[in-house]
Amino acid sequence: MKIYNHFSEFKKLNNAVATIGTFDGVHYGHQKIIKRLCELAKATGGESVILTFFPHPRLIIDPENQDLKMINTINEKAKMLESLGVDHLIITPFTRDFSNLTPAEYIQNILVDTIGIKNLIVGYDHRFGKDRKGGLQDLETFSKNFNYKIEQIPEQDINDVAVSSTKIRTALLDGDVALAANYLGYNFSLYGKVIKGDKIGRTIGFPTANLFIEETYKLIPSDGIYAVTVEMNDEVFKGMAYIGQRPTINGMTRNIEVNIFDFNQEIYGQDIKMNFLEFLRYDVKFTGLEALKEQLQRDKDDTLAYFKKTS
Repeated sequence: MKIYNHFSEFKKLNNAVATIGTFDGVHYGHQKIIKRLCELAKATGGESVILTFFPHPRLIIDPENQDLKMINTINEKAKMLESLGVDHLIITPFTRDFSNLTPAEYIQNILVDTIGIKNLIVGYDHRFGKDRKGGLQDLETFSKNFNYKIEQIPEQDINDVAVSSTKIRTALLDGDVALAANYLGYNFSLYGKVIKGDKIGRTIGFPTANLFIEETYKLIPSDGIYAVTVEMNDEVFKGMAYIGQRPTINGMTRNIEVNIFDFNQEIYGQDIKMNFLEFLRYDVKFTGLEALKEQLQRDKDDTLAYFKKTS
């Protein structure tokens, strides 16, 4: 997959089969669109193109509200789109000027003159242009002038609940990583670098690797304990993760830590991927380290029971 960080890097194609969106999470519904995109490109002898935006349009349109967090970092998103077979990914900076394009300008200047669309696939709720006034009707009207075809993907449901990035974010912020995985079609993950902590965990028999997430816009699930797997150096390990401020020791910052089972290597500075499988309990304050140690043993037992049940 070729990646372009601006329209100026992209050379107009003769037969582009394109779709547009933020695709945060690249969830089950997104995957349906992308699968169809790649199928149609292959069937028509074209090349599949995804146009996405960074930063998220809502952060530019509503700059006073910076609370929105992303399910994927831009690098995670790119890796997932590549794994789905996409040929070209255009990551365009979303700016005020871009947001002020009329639907007509957007269609002619971006889709036709820059990308060269012959087929365009859109989701059931696709909106574009200034004030999001553009929609399917505009795309169909201009298709007659610019000789491209439109295909709309209907709303995708799981258990009669429409899949959306908003629902996934809500599930993760509630700690319901299993529901999020059901919507996503894969387990939510955090990528980060292992940094040094204060090593309190190892004094009570539960050493942890502290994870640093560089991308501040990345969504972090609810505080609590989770059953996880950890990927590093092409190996996968079982473990339990902790997210929280460590109230038992009057912690002041929010930590992301993982106790990796049957593991005693020094991994400071290494990049790891942590996959969230099951929520075990919320974070609480204990009377002291001994009480915390006893609870952590119960958490480990619960985590091992989860892995046994799902193996």
